[in-house]
Amino acid sequence: MRDIWVISDTHFGHENILKFTDKDGSFIRGQLFDSIEQHDEYMIEQWNRYVKPGDIVYHLGDVFFGDKEKFLKNFKKLHGRKRLIVGNHDDVKWIAKHELFQKIMMWRMFPEHGLLLTHVPVHDTIIFEGRFKNFDKPLNVHGHIHQNPAPTERHVCVSVEQIDYTPIHIEDIHDGRK
Repeated sequence: MRDIWVISDTHFGHENILKFTDKDGSFIRGQLFDSIEQHDEYMIEQWNRYVKPGDIVYHLGDVFFGDKEKFLKNFKKLHGRKRLIVGNHDDVKWIAKHELFQKIMMWRMFPEHGLLLTHVPVHDTIIFEGRFKNFDKPLNVHGHIHQNPAPTERHVCVSVEQIDYTPIHIEDIHDGRK
């Protein structure tokens, strides 16, 4: 059986992200990793620990920054059939040219799971009215805001900082909200 996984904001190869700090001045990712190579390898290990080669992974944007050739080598190590929800930092033309993802889209609705996948959090009154008839509390699963709290109880952020740099199974999103 094929599983479906979700992850966002990996920022593979983005050296400066290790210097980003929170409001209190503490490093957001830099406290965990000494180098971008260590950062990327950890995410590859975490990804492949759970994702099997035939699984589907929805990446909710902001895949990588920096050296494109280095990224290609790392990306090929990742298990799964990948689909991209475009993020604000994704070079869509380059990504499409290299056929890195089976599908590239702006959003993906999963009515059977009561989920809407996007890169940025969206306003719930616009999206959820009447679209998820079998769910009392449909959720907008998104990235973009990294370590910051989701805007409402109907939003779940799957930026890597909030999910231990590990893809989250689609069936665990309602039950194991982060």
